[in-house]
Amino acid sequence: MYDGAMGTMIQNQGKWLDEAAYRGERFANWSCNVKGNNDLLSLTQPQVIRKIHMEYLQSGSRLIGTNTFSSTRIAQADYKMENLAYEMNYAGAKLAREVCDEMTSLHPDRPCFVVGALGPTNRTGSISPSVEDPSFRNVTFDELVESYYEQAIGLVHGGADILMVETIFDTLNAKAALFAIGELIEELEVDIPVFVSGTLVDLSGRTLSGQTTEAFYASIRHSKPMCVGLNCALGAQQMVPFVERLSKCAECFVHVYSNAGLPNAMGGYDDTPEDMAGYNRIFFEKGWLNMVGGCCGSTPPHIAAIAATVKEGGYKPRVLPPVRRPKMWLSGLEDLIVDDVHNHLGLPFLNVGERCNISGSIHFKKLMMNGNYGEAMDIAKKQVADGAHVIDINVDDGMLDGLAAMQKFVKIAVTEPEVGKVPFMLDASKFEIVVAGLKWCQGKCIVNSISLKVGEELFIEQAKLLKKHGAAVVVMAFDEQGQAATASEKIRICKRSYDILVNKVRFPPEDIIFDPNVLTIGTGMEEHANYGVDFIEATKVIKEECPFAKVSGGISNLSFGFRGVNVVRESIHSVFLYHAILEAGMDMGIVNSHEMIYYHDIEADMKLLCENLVFNKTSDATEKMLERTQWEKEAAIARKKGLTVGNNSTTNSITPKATSWRDQPVTERLSHALINGITQYIDDDVEEARKAATKPLDVIEGPLMSGMNIVGDLFGSGKMFLPQVIKSARVMKKAVAYLLPFMEEEKKQKLLAEGKDPTATNENDVSNFAGTMLIATVKGDVHDIGKNIVAVVLGCNNYKVYDIGVMVPCDTILDEAIRLNVDVIGLSGLITPSLDEMVYVAKEMKRRNMKQPLLIGGATTSKMHTAVKIAPNYSTIEHPVIHVLDASRSVTVVSSLLGQDKAEYAESILEEYDELREDYYDGLENRRFLTIQQAIKQRKVIDFKNSSLSTPAQLGTQVITLSIDDVIPFIDWNPFFQTWELRGRYPNRGYPKIFNDENVGQAAKNLHNDALNMLEQVKNNKSLELKGVVGIYPANTIGTEDVQIYTDETRTTPIATFHMLRQQAEVDGETSYLSLADFVAPKDLNIPDYLGMFAVACLGSSTLITKYEAEHDDYSKIMIEALADRLVEAFAEALHRDIRTRIWGYAQEEDLSSEDMLKIKYQGIRPAPGYPSQPDHTEKATMWNVMNVTENTGIKLTEHFSMDPPSSVSALDLDVKKVNILLLDKLVKIKLNITLKEKDLMFLKLKDG
Repeated sequence: MYDGAMGTMIQNQGKWLDEAAYRGERFANWSCNVKGNNDLLSLTQPQVIRKIHMEYLQSGSRLIGTNTFSSTRIAQADYKMENLAYEMNYAGAKLAREVCDEMTSLHPDRPCFVVGALGPTNRTGSISPSVEDPSFRNVTFDELVESYYEQAIGLVHGGADILMVETIFDTLNAKAALFAIGELIEELEVDIPVFVSGTLVDLSGRTLSGQTTEAFYASIRHSKPMCVGLNCALGAQQMVPFVERLSKCAECFVHVYSNAGLPNAMGGYDDTPEDMAGYNRIFFEKGWLNMVGGCCGSTPPHIAAIAATVKEGGYKPRVLPPVRRPKMWLSGLEDLIVDDVHNHLGLPFLNVGERCNISGSIHFKKLMMNGNYGEAMDIAKKQVADGAHVIDINVDDGMLDGLAAMQKFVKIAVTEPEVGKVPFMLDASKFEIVVAGLKWCQGKCIVNSISLKVGEELFIEQAKLLKKHGAAVVVMAFDEQGQAATASEKIRICKRSYDILVNKVRFPPEDIIFDPNVLTIGTGMEEHANYGVDFIEATKVIKEECPFAKVSGGISNLSFGFRGVNVVRESIHSVFLYHAILEAGMDMGIVNSHEMIYYHDIEADMKLLCENLVFNKTSDATEKMLERTQWEKEAAIARKKGLTVGNNSTTNSITPKATSWRDQPVTERLSHALINGITQYIDDDVEEARKAATKPLDVIEGPLMSGMNIVGDLFGSGKMFLPQVIKSARVMKKAVAYLLPFMEEEKKQKLLAEGKDPTATNENDVSNFAGTMLIATVKGDVHDIGKNIVAVVLGCNNYKVYDIGVMVPCDTILDEAIRLNVDVIGLSGLITPSLDEMVYVAKEMKRRNMKQPLLIGGATTSKMHTAVKIAPNYSTIEHPVIHVLDASRSVTVVSSLLGQDKAEYAESILEEYDELREDYYDGLENRRFLTIQQAIKQRKVIDFKNSSLSTPAQLGTQVITLSIDDVIPFIDWNPFFQTWELRGRYPNRGYPKIFNDENVGQAAKNLHNDALNMLEQVKNNKSLELKGVVGIYPANTIGTEDVQIYTDETRTTPIATFHMLRQQAEVDGETSYLSLADFVAPKDLNIPDYLGMFAVACLGSSTLITKYEAEHDDYSKIMIEALADRLVEAFAEALHRDIRTRIWGYAQEEDLSSEDMLKIKYQGIRPAPGYPSQPDHTEKATMWNVMNVTENTGIKLTEHFSMDPPSSVSALDLDVKKVNILLLDKLVKIKLNITLKEKDLMFLKLKDG
């Protein structure tokens, strides 16, 4: 017998128990009211609590609950008594201990026990208190654990025999309490019985957080409670069906302590002791209980009546059920016994929905990247509706804060009944992310995954933590040596993992799920052909050697080579699963339930193709499936056009007509052979091309490479499949093999001509290769299939590839690259932590001053991540960092990096990545900014004392005029073509190569000719004038962001002050937060420094624009606008050169071509107001006043600080050789840190930017 309600008995004490009585002497002056804080009475009125305990013991109770229901730091915060939590629990347990010991001494044959009561707190981990934000919580799991741990240790120290987590309306709170108790038991090295008591809030039979009785039990059973039951909220009558359900599923003792009926209109309880005893009788008659007591409204007479009923009826306690076969028992809002599941196709298989996985759904990825959690929930709902038993949640992406995204998604998902009803599989490459998600799940989840690749010690540590949380776990078939590919390796690693988990960790074997790695078949590579067979054979043995464990896998990996044609992919999956499930015992898999095909519904010929492919029955299985894939794709196109298509590839009428490709020129024949994987004529065609070429290498770098570029484009657009890419690579390999003897002979003759011995061998001689590359999977990552395919494709294209394996530490990669003197380094990775390692490698390459281009590839990598996170740490024109989308692109990228046009290619990559970074940072909603004080603290401090500063040749202001002929050599034509929206594709991006582009080349030529003609016109009629003003002034920095300029070298009379801004936005790769003021010597150093500035314009364009508008000649109007812009920019370029070499003269020895000047290879910078490094347009007003710009040139400023005419340019000029920083104008968003008062512009609103 348990006791009854403590609160009811306290309320029955009478009016004397008022605020003063609650306070007692100790808390007489407490700062807030404390009446209602019943747990405080253990300290202020202990005699009251002692008396209540004794009355319950005298009424028949043998177990007494402590007066500590709200004695957590969290709950006591309402009374500002957080710091009394331990003391309250200790005192509450000590009081109960004393009373129990007293009663036991009187009746030694009826020992009494203290039950330490841990209530639910007044907060909930599973439910948002905010209607607007379902992801908001007012308490975290860790805060609950900390609070419960303090409570539990106080109870144990005070003498509690048992710990009871009670009145559970939110199972997540209970799991936190049980976690805390587990930690306490482990620390104290004692075995304390644990009771768990849930609360069903209404007749739906669910907790407040939505769980059913069975789901509640499944969620907490990992804690191995001695007794589980229900209490509060309902009377005994209403609890009957739920107690029955709990009694049927619980493997331990069961209890009930109901209310004395439902509350009446006044909040009281009407069941008399006799009523309550009668309503409880059914529990005893059915044999459902082992312990009974009372909750709200019950008193010692109620307990006495129940005890009498039990005694008079001679009722026996519930018999513990027999030990059952271990089964995996998961839960969301509802429970799920995995071993009993059959999916929607009737197979004994658990469908894990893949669509809430960033790598499994492009749509889901876009939603998550945009923070659209509402629509992401719709994807989850649809998966459940389509037959998913478990939802896989994976937010692994280098551009996403996985920790935050996982937590937010889970917190919202658990509040969505249609989603939260199923268990979750928390899937991440980083262990801390799955643990973070686990802490927001009230149900029993699956964690995906852990493996031995981290080493046995960490593997055990991770498994122990998951066991404490009660999670099931996916164990990948990886170990310290890498990924298991063969059946024997899969079995070995899984058996080793099983033995460690079961024997060392004591992990429940039924909660272990092995993923023996579903690897891609049908790639065209022989070593991949048996992967399906290996998995099925391994599954059968694993099920035999690892009792009760499950086997799972990511099914979409199997058919990756045929992506884009779902009927083929799903047919392969269906055949594979049918045999893996029914013949080998595979239990579950990550699938798209909606698209799964019933095995017996697959067309006979398709089924045969799949069987041959999956089981590697025929040598041409991949080839035949590739043919069927091509047909299916063409058939799909035909159906969209309304054409009739036969049932299979043998009866269709849409097969492409035979082409006469053999009649084409040899270059086109070679491309055709590469694209279609035809080797039949390759030797003859290569020989013909060789004879027409200057040297054999020209054939490789010419028509053969052009063909491979087309292959890359087709694969990237989904028009080719992986097996075809491999076939194309093999055609290339055969072509290169044919040319090698000729290349050897060429090399021999060259050596003879040089007087060298051609027979002397050098094992390091790689001169016959197109280039060399080192490739590795980075540390911590065991995936190598994609890397291997890249190595094959590059090898077939005559590149020497050094593949140094998986899980390769950074130092090993770089040391080997240096030793082998490779041309290019490639990093591969599949899991998100690999992205961090790639960033580290890039930083180390910069630190070591390495010069090799760095290629980034793998499933988890992306162009955006490479641009934002990796490239800023290493990338330059000399050694760019480039993301390679897939194996087919690797040849194009490497050949471009090692070709004559490397600089142009690298420049196009850097330009593209700059735009990606700008787009990324512009789109960030939650951009983090340092305070101005933090940014100043991290600013770059320049050693001006050891810098060589140039004294200007000419100080002051001077007016400049130039002719159009003077500036034509400085025109950058690229923006001109962009104005007209003409862009060439690499390698024909930019002027003048745009003229060679097959799409826009001719239009660009015509446009350029028109521009030159108009330039001649304006030169002849002198309708445009180039005029400007330049000034160089003594200057020094005052403070940290202000630069003063002075009348003369005495630096005593300031002319004006420029208010520079400082970079405050966090940027990947940045180590300091810059301001233009950092590059001018501080005045307190007494070092003379200078600041230059200019303003230039192309005058007369407005008159011409008005003329063309009147003539309705829009083409000429736009042309003159574009030309005026180009001319004034060229004027600025020419003037800047004069400043550097003559007027200031800090780069007098400069001798740069116009092309190099446009690439900013000069010393010095000219940041313009309004641009990222100087975004404040109001600085123009200071420039205009200092140089009398309007009077000297006619250039005016509008009220919003725009320049008139529009074809005007103004800028500051700084000599930055002294700091060796040339990219200040690349700074991204800068936050204003000045005030309008400093500007004396009270009328102007400046946008914080």
